[in-house]
Amino acid sequence: MISEISTIRWSDGVVEILDQRLLPHRVKYLRLRTARQVAKAIRDMAIRGAPAIGVAAAMGIALTAYHSKAKTREKILEQLRRSCEVLGSSRPTAVNLFWALDRMMKTAESSESVEEMRSRLVEEALRIMREDIEANRKIGENGARLIEDGDRILTHCNAGALATAGYGTALGVIRAAHAQGKKVIVYACETRPKLQGARLTAWELLRDGIPVKLITDNMAAFLMQRGEVDKVIVGADRILAKTGHVINKIGTLCHAICAKHHGIPFLVAAPTSTIDFKSGLEDVVIEERDPREVLYIGGKRIAPEGVEAWNPAFDITPPELVTCIITERGVYRPEELKGLDSAALSGE
Repeated sequence: MISEISTIRWSDGVVEILDQRLLPHRVKYLRLRTARQVAKAIRDMAIRGAPAIGVAAAMGIALTAYHSKAKTREKILEQLRRSCEVLGSSRPTAVNLFWALDRMMKTAESSESVEEMRSRLVEEALRIMREDIEANRKIGENGARLIEDGDRILTHCNAGALATAGYGTALGVIRAAHAQGKKVIVYACETRPKLQGARLTAWELLRDGIPVKLITDNMAAFLMQRGEVDKVIVGADRILAKTGHVINKIGTLCHAICAKHHGIPFLVAAPTSTIDFKSGLEDVVIEERDPREVLYIGGKRIAPEGVEAWNPAFDITPPELVTCIITERGVYRPEELKGLDSAALSGE
């Protein structure tokens, strides 16, 4: 039985998000009323995962419109643009964030009045949320065809329902295969420094009754060498259509190199909203987070005073290490992305 996890929801001018910093020990929803509060929740990783960040950003813009006291179209558009700047600065790497902001602003600019803008932006944010859940389910269906009964699957970070509006991308593939009766075992890498694998992925899979075993990140190569991994499945925060590079949680590159060395398929699962059709590799900004995330665990310092830490949140996996990219529209090799039509994929 697949359990439903509500990551984010809209309730009469309030955005409620599941505070993922407290999981797995406590389930608590934050109630947010402004775009600035949504941006802080994204920056602080109360909500995380590229698709979920996109939905949250859309709802942040909807909040601005919903609560605006503006009397003119020009004034509310000015407020919305400021909210876009605030939300856009929250996390620079995940492309879904900017995709959602762009979509919301196009909706705003095509509205003729303040009232029309308010209603249409709330509707559009809810539509983005529904579309994400549906896309994830289709990703699961497409990816499940690649999973065989008995597969032992390694995954990194959390690309599950918690990283999306619901169901998940990489974990969506695993969920769909499990629902088909395929017996799979998942190895979840703990994912330092924020431990999304240990805290979130393990929690999700346990809720669904899918066998999961937790390993530290530096055990993955040895596990592959022992012949105990059949496939690696990860999500993505940005995929470059021009080159096929995959930007994902730090540590993904290590697993891709090891999988290639041992002849293990390396699968990436992501919605087409994660595909960046504009940027080149030189345009990618890798977010560097507070070094204290590395120096401390649970509020306690683990490194000696005076030592410095480097804390990039993402790394970049080249296309030659990626077997295929699973989307809601189909399964593609990295080199096939450059031939896709971005407008057609987005349904425009």
